[in-house]
Amino acid sequence: MNDLKKAFASKLLGIKAIKLQPNDPFTWASGWKSPIYTDNRIALSYPDVRSYVKLELCHAILENFPEATAVAGVATGAIAQGALVADELQLPYAYVRPKPKDHGTKNQIEGRLPEGSKVVVVEDLISTGSSSLKAVAALRAAGFEVVGMVASYTYGFPVAEQAFEEAGVKLITLGDYAHTIEIAAETGYVSKDDLEVLHEWRKNPGEWKK
Repeated sequence: MNDLKKAFASKLLGIKAIKLQPNDPFTWASGWKSPIYTDNRIALSYPDVRSYVKLELCHAILENFPEATAVAGVATGAIAQGALVADELQLPYAYVRPKPKDHGTKNQIEGRLPEGSKVVVVEDLISTGSSSLKAVAALRAAGFEVVGMVASYTYGFPVAEQAFEEAGVKLITLGDYAHTIEIAAETGYVSKDDLEVLHEWRKNPGEWKK
């Protein structure tokens, strides 16, 4: 698994789907200052990386959730990746909105999954886990059994790990923050001083200042 996480980090750093800027931090939508920004959707633009991510997500599902009979993507980041995975596995597919539409059929789950489906959820990025677990809750409320979740990437925040444990959702990810900064240091993407900053941010991201 560690080799996979390193390979994943290397590929996403290579296409700048993951950017590290310890000295020029990004501002997340939450208002947090962060030395890292991740946009896994960029992988969709590179056929070789797109295929790599798709196949590794499929392998993760077959290995960890072989009982799955349907796939659900989390809007909006994982809609495309979820569809690719479902197509590869030849399973029914739907995607889950953050909240029901305020017009038309007012759906929150878009698509049609067979009654009683055992659903594996596909996500692109896990930060606090809140939006991902809202999708799980919507699927459960609709009567589906959620067998687990696979995601492209996680920052590995303790708050997310606790939230998934409390929700009873097994999470498998292809990449994570720890292996990303390890690869970044090995390849000279960041310096030794930068590495210290990156480790410091990870300890308390909500309060971190640069």
